[in-house]
Amino acid sequence: MITISHKAKQFLVFSVKLLIVVGAFYFIYNQLATNDKLDWDKFEQLVQKKASVLGILFLLSFSVVNRYLEILKWQNLVSFIKPISVGESTKQVLGALTSGIFTPNGLGEYAGKALYFDKTKTKQIVFLNLICNGIQMILTIVFGTIGLLIIGYWKWSLGILGLSIFLFLFSYFSKKIKIKGYSIEKLVEKINEIPRTIHKKNIHLAICRYLIFSHQYYFLFLAFDVNLPYVTMIATIAVVYFLASSLPSFQFLDFAVKGSVAVFFFGKLGVNEWVVVFISTLMWFLNVVLPVVIGSYFVLKFKPKWN
Repeated sequence: MITISHKAKQFLVFSVKLLIVVGAFYFIYNQLATNDKLDWDKFEQLVQKKASVLGILFLLSFSVVNRYLEILKWQNLVSFIKPISVGESTKQVLGALTSGIFTPNGLGEYAGKALYFDKTKTKQIVFLNLICNGIQMILTIVFGTIGLLIIGYWKWSLGILGLSIFLFLFSYFSKKIKIKGYSIEKLVEKINEIPRTIHKKNIHLAICRYLIFSHQYYFLFLAFDVNLPYVTMIATIAVVYFLASSLPSFQFLDFAVKGSVAVFFFGKLGVNEWVVVFISTLMWFLNVVLPVVIGSYFVLKFKPKWN
């Protein structure tokens, strides 16, 4: 067996961390610099006309609360294994976000969080991360389906409802079927091992987080002089998040995917395409880029638990 010296290990770990950070910033820069749908002159004119310190702080506060709620969600779920502080949860959430920015659907976050724990706890951490993201996805589906119904896509809404009922019945009647030792029944048992108090808090925090980022989207539209009825706007935002989240994507392409879906639905409401693209880009910048910048610090300071 080939042995690696301690200094060589340190250099290798540092190189990987630096590669993650450089890669994250490259992908962010590349997406902003090469997006031909972004009319920066129009954006600059609008900022000069509308921007105010209070307005910027107001919109920025949504991003802070959004990410803080995610940090609390993770702290709450990890308490099932061991209690961690808000500071430790912050390191894990932001560091993992940076690690997962150029992986499909943020899969790198699972590995990123697992590295903060002993190797023996890897499966538990991955499972808790599934619970953490799973409840957010369920809420996105529920609100998105209601949104489709509100804005008139009732056939789509009924189709999703029918599919959900089918999957539920299929899962119920096939719960004992095992595939490589795993079954739906075993999954439910694992979920039930987590105390109800943790599940309830997870759901409450997830609902609050959903309301925060959907209303940040709403207030950005208002800032860009898009005046649509509140219910129509929120319902359309819910649909955009639902359909965009259903598509396979990378974190660094998140704004492009959501932007494309948003252009389709908001375009039908008469909203200018460039406005929709800019708002989607700003949402991505405020809720992904800024946390990644902070997370880069935690990645560089990271010391792996694994031997």
